[in-house]
Amino acid sequence: MNPLLQKLQPYPFERLRQLFAGVTPPADQTPISLGIGEPRHPTPAFIEQALSGSLAGLAVYPATAGTPALREAFAKWLSTRYGLQVDGHKHTLPVNGSREALFAFTQTVVDSSRPDPVVLCPNPFYQIYEGAALLAGATPYYVPSIASKNFAVDWASVPEDIWQRTQLIFVCSPGNPTGAVMPLDEWKKLFELSDRYSFVIASDECYSEIYFRDEPPLGGMQAAAQLGRSDFRRLVSFTSLSKRSNVPGLRSGFVAGDAELIKAFTLYRTYQGGAMSPPVQAASIAAWGDERHVEDNREQYRRKFAEVTPVLSAVMDVQLPDASFYLWAGVPAHMGLSDTEFARELYAQYNVTVLPGSYLARDFNGSNPGAGRIRMALVAQTAECLEAAQRIAQFIQSWKKA
Repeated sequence: MNPLLQKLQPYPFERLRQLFAGVTPPADQTPISLGIGEPRHPTPAFIEQALSGSLAGLAVYPATAGTPALREAFAKWLSTRYGLQVDGHKHTLPVNGSREALFAFTQTVVDSSRPDPVVLCPNPFYQIYEGAALLAGATPYYVPSIASKNFAVDWASVPEDIWQRTQLIFVCSPGNPTGAVMPLDEWKKLFELSDRYSFVIASDECYSEIYFRDEPPLGGMQAAAQLGRSDFRRLVSFTSLSKRSNVPGLRSGFVAGDAELIKAFTLYRTYQGGAMSPPVQAASIAAWGDERHVEDNREQYRRKFAEVTPVLSAVMDVQLPDASFYLWAGVPAHMGLSDTEFARELYAQYNVTVLPGSYLARDFNGSNPGAGRIRMALVAQTAECLEAAQRIAQFIQSWKKA
């Protein structure tokens, strides 16, 4: 067996199952889960119809690069959303959701024959970054987010010797779990570092279409274009239909950016067997070509967060994020509970599931930046999320330390 598999850590949800083992929540409380970031708004009917109406495509092998029409749909969306002018055939590639793409791209980029390769991850982070780095033969280096600076990643804390060995950086904007959006000046710093040390930037942007301000989140390629980097050198962005269009089961997204990196990634995925099926391509073209359902989805989240956030902010350290569908909340200090203890007691007393923040981060340089926080995914309908928030508020207000 591949010995690198032994380095992988349990996924947060496996750890959550272990945390709840032996706990019997109250039977008179309907279970509510805010633990998993799985979109639960209805899938638009026109996407389902495009999928079911294209089943004849199952009779042929799909190309890894997808159809010209699909890649043109990507290019058109990038133009509409970010004002970018790209060649869909050179700068984009379909993928089966951003998760598999983030993993496979890491295997494409990392050169394990070079001494001690490093992959930088924000901390807290999406665990696929870590697993992808480890299985590529690299060492993950965890860069903490700073709560006092809107959870900006502290890139300045990275030592010179780490930069010299860094081959790939993962950026997540809007962030999971913080919801923070990277501003242009931070992108400028990363591009300058990339030019100095020749590392690649993988920009995970799967939450880009769920936001609460009037101005949509800045994308990595958009930032590059604004800074005169129209070739998108050493940059690839990852986006997905899962959150944007409520189709997590479709497994559809695309990558875009540096043409040379896209070419190399296409070669890797040709051998990997990562082609997207024709019915999914047809449904994807339909989804990327329509913004009305995206606007409706975004409005649903805005109304939901407007109702839920004040209930929770009255009893704990939490505020409306820049974007995404998570609340990243601090456990009240007066309770004397760790984030894991808070999650377990909340489940035991009120049958509400939240994810401990320490499960989404790593102990690094003496601290865990996720400790003392919980992540709440507001993916269900408003009434269910509001009921969960009210139970959490009651739990906090009624808590008495034993």
